[in-house]
Amino acid sequence: MADLAVVFRTRSEMEANVVRGLLRTHGIEAVQSPPAGRAAPGLLRDEAGEVRVSVPPELARTAARVIAEVRSEVSRGVLLREAHGALEIALGYRFTDRGLLEQALTHRSRAHEDPSGAVADNERLEFLGDAVLGLVVADRLVRDFPGRDEGWTSKVKAQLVSAPTLARFGEQVGLGAYLLLGRGEEKTGGRRKQSLIADTFEAVVAAIYLDGGLTAATTFIDARLRGALEDLHANGTAAEAPADWKSTLQEWLQARGRPLPAYRLTAEEGPDHRKTFTVDVVVGGDPIARGMGRNKKEAEQKAARRALADLQSAAERPPAAEGPEQAE
Repeated sequence: MADLAVVFRTRSEMEANVVRGLLRTHGIEAVQSPPAGRAAPGLLRDEAGEVRVSVPPELARTAARVIAEVRSEVSRGVLLREAHGALEIALGYRFTDRGLLEQALTHRSRAHEDPSGAVADNERLEFLGDAVLGLVVADRLVRDFPGRDEGWTSKVKAQLVSAPTLARFGEQVGLGAYLLLGRGEEKTGGRRKQSLIADTFEAVVAAIYLDGGLTAATTFIDARLRGALEDLHANGTAAEAPADWKSTLQEWLQARGRPLPAYRLTAEEGPDHRKTFTVDVVVGGDPIARGMGRNKKEAEQKAARRALADLQSAAERPPAAEGPEQAE
């Protein structure tokens, strides 16, 4: 494979991601990253923390022209501001201090890779956001459901601020695409991890609180809670976020140095309006569990759930005691 040609340099991962999106709209796709251990395709970070956007040599001139045309109309850094602006639209909130937003999106893996130590991660914001969420959700439940006892209120609050629910809220505004991750997290699919998206959502809540105060944070949280509160008024229970067993299985395997799972469609039966799909989840080339569903996505989730249960059960099982064989 020919060497890649660098067409854009920045210290902001978000800005680099926007450049890649800009090039893609002109038919210029990133190339698979070369050696293992480097960054994601098209994002090659050097030791100084610089991010470089690279393309095949034959597309370098066109790519440089596209970027130059954008920069001829606006000042340097506009691409990052456009990324901020796109996320602000999704959030329904415009920041006065966009530095708070960028910090909320910065995972510790990214901050640790910056040799200057000037990049702050989102863990302190995550801590604050958890407290703000708890306060706003508790206040809303007490005000909207005055006849409910403490036990019911506590149970519903725990559900509404749970990681799966917050991950669902984060996915609704597309947070995964804006995360600022280190090489390792990027390589292992951090943008799709529910735990990271949930944590980042808490950090964004804190950023809004610090930027616009409790009223702004409450307005933002209320917009996310609207559907759940309607379910509570109608049924007395909130709709639970669907579990992402595929992500959970992947994280479990990664934590133990195991190969990533793959999903293989093994059967597709029935008429078009009532099909049944059968999927095997494969780890290290071996099928370890099977799931069936009304579509491939449902079958994959069921296969992942079964695989995770089997793996966790096997991991918790004590080793067989060694000793003399018993006589039959």
